[in-house]
Amino acid sequence: MSSSPVPPRFVPTLTDVVLPEAAVVHRPASIVQDTVVFEEQMVHRVMQRIDLVLERRLREAVGQLILAHTQALGPRLREEIELVVRESVSQAVAQELPIERPASGV
Repeated sequence: MSSSPVPPRFVPTLTDVVLPEAAVVHRPASIVQDTVVFEEQMVHRVMQRIDLVLERRLREAVGQLILAHTQALGPRLREEIELVVRESVSQAVAQELPIERPASGV
């Protein structure tokens, strides 16, 4: 009787196909170089577009920020200028008054 042993029911079996080393595909150097050049050109073009968009958006954002700060500073600047002008006028008047007072009793 030629009966081959039957493996147990839950024995793992090899199902992956293993390729020999010769089956690995190598790309020619010219294709690799063309791919690298294409990638560099693509990166350069994308960066140019990003630079243009980024510059425009930064200019808009900075402009809005400056406008908002200027509008917020307006009332405070007016108060400070008014205070400085009042103090300057008061000082100038105080310095001129003693000089132009006529002597009493003459």
